[in-house]
Amino acid sequence: MASPCFTLLARDPASSARRGRLHTAHGDVETPIFMPVGTQATVKGLQPRDLRDVGTQILLGNTYHLHLRPTSERIAALGGLHTFMGWNGPILTDSGGFQAFSLAKLCKTSDDGIAFRSHLDGSPVFLGPREVMGIQANLGSDIAMVIDECPPAGCSREVAEKAVERTVRWAGDCHRIATESGFLAKQHVFAIVQGGRFADLRTACAARLAELDFPGYAIGGVSVGEPEAEMLPQVEVSAAALPVAKPRYVMGVGTPPQLLRMIAAGADMFDCVMPSREARHGVAFTVNGRMNLKNQRFRDDARPLCPETLPQDSGAWPTRAYIRHLVIAGEMLGGILLTLHNIRFFLRLMETARHHIEKGDFLSWSAAWMERYERGSDDS
Repeated sequence: MASPCFTLLARDPASSARRGRLHTAHGDVETPIFMPVGTQATVKGLQPRDLRDVGTQILLGNTYHLHLRPTSERIAALGGLHTFMGWNGPILTDSGGFQAFSLAKLCKTSDDGIAFRSHLDGSPVFLGPREVMGIQANLGSDIAMVIDECPPAGCSREVAEKAVERTVRWAGDCHRIATESGFLAKQHVFAIVQGGRFADLRTACAARLAELDFPGYAIGGVSVGEPEAEMLPQVEVSAAALPVAKPRYVMGVGTPPQLLRMIAAGADMFDCVMPSREARHGVAFTVNGRMNLKNQRFRDDARPLCPETLPQDSGAWPTRAYIRHLVIAGEMLGGILLTLHNIRFFLRLMETARHHIEKGDFLSWSAAWMERYERGSDDS
């Protein structure tokens, strides 16, 4: 089953997990996939060649932040975002709608769009459908996200309904603008499902967006403060309501077990700052759970962080003791090495998930993997 954007290659017989291939102007992406976050045209501490070396297929950038600095016009004049950052693979850019949630004190949302005060200098910024599509056209995004309204966790039904109405209206405007400008002839635009914790609103939002026939769809408004027990059902009901032949992207998540549970629900794409953010705090992800390298028990540990997920051509990987020393000493190399490791770990998890979907035993494999991860190990 294929669309111009996506080819569905296999399904897991015991779950809704899918194995697919996303087609973009800068190459294909094998799904399920994790996208490292390069908010300001960089994954903190890493060069593009580092990202390629650990198996990165697609990166994420941010419309709001790049619009403020260095500006999308400057990036366009310098050849577009791919040339600007020296990355020749696919790039997805978030529209800036989430910043209205995270920077709520600095913005005001209306039916026309979102008016900000820049977090850098307080200058006025406005993002509506025309602005976000224009910025992403300047950036040359392979996948541009529509602007949406992301309601906070625990909001009332009335607030969620209003966010859905604006999100659907803005999505239609973005689709029209992208079509008229020619953007959609070569690149993709993804719509975003909202609806808070209300299953019927999410189902209705997904159905209305599907009528607009976007190349792909995202599930937004999750991991915004709600407990996991609420988050996963939001993903499940949204994914079930979206077109089977189109890619499904869950925005801004999550932990390794969360990713596997969302893959089982039918999600294909993910992004999260967790691998790089936790690395800067001395944390490594392993098959036995999170490892805090600041703990004293690692000071004489001569093993690599997670031998099972080392690339085959990794050579001599720095030891736990050495990385702990760097972290404790405040040396930037510690965070860099941990970021490399964590991103590789997340990508390796996606590789293995793809293999087990193809094999037909994803659900049983993922259950065993999560049990080991969540149990942890004193020897990790």
